[in-house]
Amino acid sequence: MKTKLSLQGLVFCALAGTVSVAALLGIGLPPEHEVLTAGLLIVLLGMPHGALDTVFAQRLFAISRPEGWVVFTSLYLVVAAGVVGLWWLAPTPFLLGFLFLSAVHFSDDLPLSMSRLGRALYGGAVIVLPALGHQPELERLLGLVSGAPSAANVVPFLRVLAVPWIVLMLVVLVREARVRPRTAAEFGALAALALIVQPLMAFACYFCAMHSPRHILKTLASLPETSRTRVLQYVFWPSLVTFVVLGVFAWCWRAHPVAPLVMQLVFVSLAALTLPHMIVLAYDRQSKN
Repeated sequence: MKTKLSLQGLVFCALAGTVSVAALLGIGLPPEHEVLTAGLLIVLLGMPHGALDTVFAQRLFAISRPEGWVVFTSLYLVVAAGVVGLWWLAPTPFLLGFLFLSAVHFSDDLPLSMSRLGRALYGGAVIVLPALGHQPELERLLGLVSGAPSAANVVPFLRVLAVPWIVLMLVVLVREARVRPRTAAEFGALAALALIVQPLMAFACYFCAMHSPRHILKTLASLPETSRTRVLQYVFWPSLVTFVVLGVFAWCWRAHPVAPLVMQLVFVSLAALTLPHMIVLAYDRQSKN
């Protein structure tokens, strides 16, 4: 397990370094193509890890009959629908809640042995740090998700946080380099990615190359070896369904501008699925204590 996580961390660091150097050299996609590319990557490579919630549900609630899966799925979708309702009725609280919960959730990438401060700084890096060098672009992207007024309220607050955030991250990075070099390298790669690369592509790289595969690897490690291949099928089918559903929505709304449509479909869906996903993981952690 440790070897696989180390290899996955090295792949992320290499990708983050390559993308960061490309950004410094001015190599990148046009904004419209970037939105489409990042959206596709997030849907196909990032979202699938949430499908493994079925593994935790089966383990936690001993679900074995179709009725049990109907109840679990219905409750999962009710929570997700509530998040979508919040986005529709109160976009600014939605945006703040989504960013906060995402930061908390992303902190789980790092080992529990790391300090809470270090994990919190890591979890929020890809959200807070882009406001330091890419405030206008970050505001534009978040405005596509929840409306320009909401983004205008939230992004300046993130920019205020960004300077002390990076200072504290540097302190933690130096300390971690002495005891956990691999974690320090992942820490530094994420900070560079968030500071240098355009916010959307930085998030896509992190989400698809670090967060999603790390969650999958950790989940597989907690299962008997004989069941791991079967469990990977759980990732494929829900991902295919999600891709088809989002494709249908995109087709129905094809007359609208592409960038806002992709941003809303991808990130509102991501927000809607993040809350029930976190609830399932919290139950799993509690069951182990």
